[in-house]
Amino acid sequence: MSVGRDLYISWLSRFLIGSSRLSTTAALLPSAHPGEKGEMAARSVSYITSSELLSIKRRPNVAIVDVRDDERSYDAHIAGSLHCASDTFYEKIPKLIQDVKGKDTLVFHCALSQVRGPSCARKLLNYLVETKEDAGIKNIFVLERGFNGWEASGRPVCHCTDNPCKNDKA
Repeated sequence: MSVGRDLYISWLSRFLIGSSRLSTTAALLPSAHPGEKGEMAARSVSYITSSELLSIKRRPNVAIVDVRDDERSYDAHIAGSLHCASDTFYEKIPKLIQDVKGKDTLVFHCALSQVRGPSCARKLLNYLVETKEDAGIKNIFVLERGFNGWEASGRPVCHCTDNPCKNDKA
């Protein structure tokens, strides 16, 4: 892939989300716990690299949301992730909020995290703003390069059929 195309895809993905990438170091401070007074709900969607996700994915406050559609059933997935297909995502937001209760950081991804992942992350953010629901979600991220990038870089994957995946060791 050419550098120009990479830059265009990066710009396009950020444009679709409407937010620039923030450092996860600043966004994921260990002091961020649900229920602390003075905390604000997520107000934007940012990107996270696979290296950054790998370093935080086992924290109890982090949920990984796979929004791929049929691919998850025949492809692998990120261990510990839950599945909420993009084609019915909006209708399932209330269930997703229940499924991630107690998590303050959500990381969305699809195959490449260029359309479906960013779109679903934005839909959740808009839902939270419109309904003024306090779900305790403080950080919403999109995994750069999506599942394909995660797997291609040798990150751990799981082949189980559980949803949510109970394998947090890989």
